[in-house]
Amino acid sequence: MIRAAWDRLRLFNIGELLAHRGRTTMAMVVMGVSAGLLVSVFSISGSITGSVDKLTESLGGDAVLEVSGITDSGFEQQLLQQVRGVPGVEAAVPMLRQGVGADDDRALLIGADASIAQLGSTLDGALSDQATKLMTVPKGVLVGTGIGREAGEKFQIGTSTVTVAGVIDDPAAAALNDGHLIVALLPVAQQITDRVGRLDSIQIIAAPNTDVGQLRSSLSEAVDGRAVVADPSLRTAQASGSVQLVRLSTLASSAAALIVSAFLIYNAMSMAVAQRRPQLSLLRAIGGRRTPMVRDLIAEAALLGLLGGLIGALIGIVMGSQAIDRLPAAMLNAVEARTEYMVPGYAIPVAVAACVLASVGAAALAARQVYKVSPIEALAPVGVSTSDVVNPVLRWVAVVGGIGLIGASIYIANGDFGRLSMASTSLAITGAVFLCFAATGPIVRATAVVARLFGAPGALGATTVERAPRRVWATAMTVMIGVTAVVAIGNATRDMADSAAETFEGLGVTDVFVSPTAMAQFPTGPLLPSDLKDKISAVPGVAGAGSAQMAFTTLGGGRVMLQAFEDGAGRQASTDSLSSDVLRRMAAGEGVVISRDIARSLGVSEGSELDLPTPSGVHKVEVLQVVPYFSAISGVVQMDLEILRQWYQRPGETIIGVDFLPDADPEQVFAAIRAVVPPELHVDTGPGAVAEISGSVEQGTSISTSILWIVVLVSTVALLNTLMLSVLERRRELGVLRAMGTSRRFLLRTVLAEAAGIGVVGAAIGLGVGAAVHYLATIAMSQVVSLDITYQPSPLLLVYAIVALLLALLGSIPPALRAARLPIVDAIAAD
Repeated sequence: MIRAAWDRLRLFNIGELLAHRGRTTMAMVVMGVSAGLLVSVFSISGSITGSVDKLTESLGGDAVLEVSGITDSGFEQQLLQQVRGVPGVEAAVPMLRQGVGADDDRALLIGADASIAQLGSTLDGALSDQATKLMTVPKGVLVGTGIGREAGEKFQIGTSTVTVAGVIDDPAAAALNDGHLIVALLPVAQQITDRVGRLDSIQIIAAPNTDVGQLRSSLSEAVDGRAVVADPSLRTAQASGSVQLVRLSTLASSAAALIVSAFLIYNAMSMAVAQRRPQLSLLRAIGGRRTPMVRDLIAEAALLGLLGGLIGALIGIVMGSQAIDRLPAAMLNAVEARTEYMVPGYAIPVAVAACVLASVGAAALAARQVYKVSPIEALAPVGVSTSDVVNPVLRWVAVVGGIGLIGASIYIANGDFGRLSMASTSLAITGAVFLCFAATGPIVRATAVVARLFGAPGALGATTVERAPRRVWATAMTVMIGVTAVVAIGNATRDMADSAAETFEGLGVTDVFVSPTAMAQFPTGPLLPSDLKDKISAVPGVAGAGSAQMAFTTLGGGRVMLQAFEDGAGRQASTDSLSSDVLRRMAAGEGVVISRDIARSLGVSEGSELDLPTPSGVHKVEVLQVVPYFSAISGVVQMDLEILRQWYQRPGETIIGVDFLPDADPEQVFAAIRAVVPPELHVDTGPGAVAEISGSVEQGTSISTSILWIVVLVSTVALLNTLMLSVLERRRELGVLRAMGTSRRFLLRTVLAEAAGIGVVGAAIGLGVGAAVHYLATIAMSQVVSLDITYQPSPLLLVYAIVALLLALLGSIPPALRAARLPIVDAIAAD
């Protein structure tokens, strides 16, 4: 039986694939594009979380728990003895972990003592071999190969000068953090970072037969809210939040490409079935059963999906490596580890499986329309058989299903579901496809009407359209989805970028910002030199300088950003919406202001009491106000600067905002400030900071936009494939027309008229659906990014639709030329 099934599959299905290489190639190409997009999207998020996970596992070794700082200021070192005294702790290994440098020079500084040998970490070999060098070289450090330093070389870390005691050349250790690693003895690391007496991490090795859950509870009681006790994987989980928005938006765009690809497979399989009707009817007439035939067709489609998915997955690996370089620097710098490109183990299997499932589902639908008919009926041409007509019951099921999906999408978009609200756009588009299926008849008639507008060639094209309603509907849907995706998601993304940029426009009123990194990268550290503010204030032309801090902290198991400002000059505009009473109560330490996403995740609202863990203990504060804030990377907690300094033990500032005197020369004052600020620090104008942040937001959405235009290109291939199959199906008919004296130009215009009908109707539906989904998407994105996004319909909506239509119509040119150039004799002789 297996041999017979294989012979049947080889002769009738694989043979057909090889005989129609053009159709097979096109189907594999679009499936490959879908697989490539999925693999690249998975690789983007997987690279960031995987890099953090790799670093955490390599440094943590055999540790089962980690006591980590609530913020990057860490916690007091005296907590180490209390941790070591907890029953069940076999070893507690202290570490200082701090990022140093910026941009391409960003590295991780690790401070550790001799107890690190108990961890069995990747650094053990390197440290044991070169420990003597660290102890004998004053302010000596070991550096990874990525630092680009040699033994004996001196270089600057912050305000300290260190000496390279050795280069970590052990292969495993050298690969840590892409070789951008600096290792020092714990006291030296504390000294050069000006953090004497503080730690960032304590790695915990449990004693044999210790219950880890109970040990976690005991450690939590010992630290008493001054640090976080969790699995080492917490760092990876927190890093995943910084890319979740990009992952969701790009997945939505990739899903659109996969749906379009499924429609193309449906068309290809429908045409394959139509071409094989005489053969299949004879098999039925001599006793062949429908089940093996359907199974073989599905196997054929699965093979297409498998091969296309595997080829596309390889392309997706390259696409992902290119796309990750386009992520905003703020997103990459928000995590501790340098991002190393890696493809998650699940990426390729999931992408290939998605392609196979999409192909199988499309083929199953295509098989149904033929194999449900009798052998005699199967001899009828496409469009005449009852299988080509939408069943009334199925039509009503589609109507109910479409309305249900659209209703669900509206509910999800308006509900408080956070980032899951993005699913509403896919549901709405799917619901629209269901409704369009129920309206197959009107869509086909409208397509024929448009085709007839092109005169006699159009009339012939309209006849072809009416003979193949399912194929025309499926092709119109590919165009519709492409136009809808570009119009809806593209415009909604633009609205989001514009609304996000508006929230930062108030920064432009401040003349200059000084920070350790660019403002677009959220300058969370290191702290600026303690005397820098006084130096800037003394510059001629400076009216005043105000301090601010940004810092990541752990709250409710997730990572959020602290923002704190002092009253007076330099206050950032993000507090402009707060009343004087809220500002007064914040300054008194009575409460904090939080963004919507934090309120949602913690289940609190304005007036609620919030437990705020800090290095100085847990502080109970009131939620004074819940505000909209662009939370693409993390939620925000706002408080007074002095309160942050006290509770989080972070003296100083990470941002200094400078205002000029009214009559000062801006260029001269800026140059004078630049002269007193150390060269490694960033100095930017207020308008420049706004432009940088706006550019960073747009950069974050550019990947999704690129994928949307790929969806349009897939739609182009779908139209090309359908029309080419239509030409091949009608070779004899076209040959007879040529023999009767019909000109090549007439046939060319016939195919173009058919394409125009499908393209115009599909684009018109896509424009209407896209405009509605655009409005829905702005509501959903408002929930996702915790920001009030303004719906802004613009002429670009129509421009996008026209461009998408023109690209789709490009796919009609090759089949039209093919029809015009068919040799008469060969065409008439076609089987």
